[in-house]
Amino acid sequence: MFLDTAPRQENIAFIESYADRVAENFRLLKTISGDIMLACEIVWKSLQSNNTIFFCGNGGSAADSQHLAADILGRYRTSRKAMSALALTVDTSVLTALANDYGYESAMAHQLDGLGREGDVLVAISTSGNSENILRTIKVAREKGIHTIGLTGHTGGQMRDMVDLCLCPPSDMTNHIQEMHIAIGHMICEYVEANAKARAEYQAPHPHVLNMAKTGT
Repeated sequence: MFLDTAPRQENIAFIESYADRVAENFRLLKTISGDIMLACEIVWKSLQSNNTIFFCGNGGSAADSQHLAADILGRYRTSRKAMSALALTVDTSVLTALANDYGYESAMAHQLDGLGREGDVLVAISTSGNSENILRTIKVAREKGIHTIGLTGHTGGQMRDMVDLCLCPPSDMTNHIQEMHIAIGHMICEYVEANAKARAEYQAPHPHVLNMAKTGT
């Protein structure tokens, strides 16, 4: 047990054991490297066509959605042109209005219906693969011709058979699934940014962004 009443050496052993589990999970993540590569290609192709990458999730998955949307829209590791990405979890006025009017289960689906268009990508994140509001958002995406990528756990849940591509990290523990989700998201961001930096039209942010950065305004 990882308790303040336990001997310190036992707690250190727990930390080492946890690190070992994480390392083993990431070793096994290689078994879906082909699917991860396909996700990278789908996202980059959509961005090249000036489409939008949408993210959705609940709780920690909502946080991952916002994190990854920011990495694609703004920058991951290097400065470059902005690209279109949006988390459907960030506008509290919209979320609460839609949840009040239509129910929380439909709040993100309704947003995607209004914002999404054919050729966009929805990255739907659910550690169980069974979150009702995420499943409804996937249904809307499919009807609108939006590519769907699922990030879930090793069983895939209901999501597995609903999305175009389901990435199922090899764990059934929420914390470890989330650790691999953000790593997969960063792999996608790495691919997008590397390809963007290799093309002249993506090399730099808008001039007004650069001017403001220089002046500190």
